[in-house]
Amino acid sequence: MKLEHIDLYQIRMPLVSPFGTSFGMTTDRDAIIVKITAEGLTGWGECVASWEPGYSYETTQTAWHILRDFLVPEVLGKDLQEPADVQHWLRGVRGHPLAKAAIDQAAWDLTAQRDGLSVAQKLAQPYPEGPKERVKVGISIGTQPSVAATLDVIAENLAKGYGRIKLKIKPGHDIELARAARAAFPDTLIMLDANSAYRLEDAPLFRAMDDLNLLMIEQPLGHDDIYDHSQLRPLIQSPLCLDESITSADHARYAIALQACDIINVKPSRVSGWTEARQIHDLARAAGLGLWVGGMLETGIGRAAQLALAALPGFTLPSDISATERYYHQDIATRFTLNAADSTITVPTGPGLGIEVDEGALTAVTLHHQTIRYSPIYTNP
Repeated sequence: MKLEHIDLYQIRMPLVSPFGTSFGMTTDRDAIIVKITAEGLTGWGECVASWEPGYSYETTQTAWHILRDFLVPEVLGKDLQEPADVQHWLRGVRGHPLAKAAIDQAAWDLTAQRDGLSVAQKLAQPYPEGPKERVKVGISIGTQPSVAATLDVIAENLAKGYGRIKLKIKPGHDIELARAARAAFPDTLIMLDANSAYRLEDAPLFRAMDDLNLLMIEQPLGHDDIYDHSQLRPLIQSPLCLDESITSADHARYAIALQACDIINVKPSRVSGWTEARQIHDLARAAGLGLWVGGMLETGIGRAAQLALAALPGFTLPSDISATERYYHQDIATRFTLNAADSTITVPTGPGLGIEVDEGALTAVTLHHQTIRYSPIYTNP
């Protein structure tokens, strides 16, 4: 399939409620939507870079620059056969995984449509089990004004049917919160996400949580660290999960070799896309590690692709893929709802991502739009 033209949309969408982490408070969600047209088919991708370099060095402004001036010229006019082609074409650009992932996602959408498959089916082709029809999901609760307010939000979401609760922690907002949550909800799956806010010297704090029966503690130490996590892991009983540290299949391999974690949170955008994410799935599954798919407040475009990944057999822990209503009053694509009886979301089965994009709604939230068409002068050799 010849990639004929690519549209970039820089968008900003208000969140239903502010979302707080150790990086700060978010009230609006910025992103870049990528639309690739190829021989009558349309593939969609979502770059989850934010307006600020908190979670990642990439921002919407840097990602726009990298997409427009480097990545798009590398792929326009080329003949897409399989999604892995994208990683080969983009190998000359170092870093910028969030920008690369948007093109990778669109490539999976296009090739799955061409093959008459859903992205979930195409991703699952190597596995005899095939993709799951539903994936287990949980909810991530941002920092609240008080412990009591957090407990209220937990209760509200348990009532909606979410079976796993993730609480954001940071120094000064950690053990008291965790103990209160466990006391109030003794049978609930609870995990803590530190977003790399602590140091190895804080190990006694995490040891003090050993009796809380936590599902996991996610990325307590440095965002790029694997070694210190390998030192922390034998000191605590709670399962240790790596998130920001795993930026490639190679980093997953390093973490496995160092026994640095029990679980990996695979954010496909963080690892340059679904091609690399599936490799991490295979490595971790073979090593017996737990796996789940992390979220970045995606629209329905990104959420559909996350569900497709989470449908692979190795993803057995609840993923951060909440229902649309959790984040947006009006989405730009097909809405996803929670199956409250078992805390799951149904995986799309239509061709490609299996969603409909509301281009009117997309236009309404677009700050900047650019169409880039194939030209032998514009594209790189």
